[in-house]
Amino acid sequence: MTEKLITIDSVEPVEIYGVNDVKLNIIKRHFPKLKLVARGYSLKAIGEQNDILQFEKKLNMLVDYYHKTGVLTDTVIERLLGQTGDNLLEKQTDQSGSDVILFGNNGLVIKAKTDNQRRMVSSIFKNDMQFAVGPAGTGKTYTAVALAVRALKNKEVKRIILTRPAVEAGENLGFLPGDLKEKLDPYMQPLYDALNDMVPADKLNQYIENRVIQIAPLAFMRGRTLDNAFVILDEAQNTTESQMKMFLTRMGANAKFIVTGDTSQIDLPNKQPSGLLQALKYLKNTEGIDIIELNNTDVIRHKLVKLIIERYEQAKN
Repeated sequence: MTEKLITIDSVEPVEIYGVNDVKLNIIKRHFPKLKLVARGYSLKAIGEQNDILQFEKKLNMLVDYYHKTGVLTDTVIERLLGQTGDNLLEKQTDQSGSDVILFGNNGLVIKAKTDNQRRMVSSIFKNDMQFAVGPAGTGKTYTAVALAVRALKNKEVKRIILTRPAVEAGENLGFLPGDLKEKLDPYMQPLYDALNDMVPADKLNQYIENRVIQIAPLAFMRGRTLDNAFVILDEAQNTTESQMKMFLTRMGANAKFIVTGDTSQIDLPNKQPSGLLQALKYLKNTEGIDIIELNNTDVIRHKLVKLIIERYEQAKN
């Protein structure tokens, strides 16, 4: 008889055990030769060594499934535990094709939907810095945030840092109610919107409280070294030349940087030159840096958005 204590501290126990141990009872039925005793984040398995090893393998598969999809239903547990063979997890979670970036809340499938979004996904594996430039609605920010969340879930980085140059907010902060966070949160809302699709609310709050996920205006990046991090600079067309240089030189060890922007929507005051335009010019054909230009064909919002962009471009020509 062998006894082993297995820790599952990477996920809340209720996600594995279920309310009133409903899920745990399903697991127990699939391992009748073992005695399983759950205490918080620890689960004690008592029985023959081979049975315990098989149980531990299956338990890890359940935990991995939850990390990948954000859900673990009774039906999924029955299916995963009832099947045999290799790569069961991949068979269960890769049903939507190779374009899947990750599974968000409630099993939401988040994947690259256009050729240039697929380029963003494949490029970040080969390059540590990426510029994704294109008009509104092309999924630049959403895809970038999805790649960051995937890297965090896969433990490729220790933190995510999301930043924007608060041009409009900076002009009127004094007239807005609340503290600095409350003043800036509305301007950062697109980043929160993406995260809310990908990370459970309680987990997101925990990440933000523990600074695993940091959302802040660009000015807060000055003087920092951003290592072991996936860093996204959004709305980069509104950076000045000095701000862009400051941001790009924050890059530390084991870091991934994605810079997104729309060069047709520059809101800098006094006709200042955009730091994004300068960076695209200076860093073109630089090893380790990829520049991806999204266009009208990548628009994934309402069909009218694509038409609107086309009409505005026609008017300029």
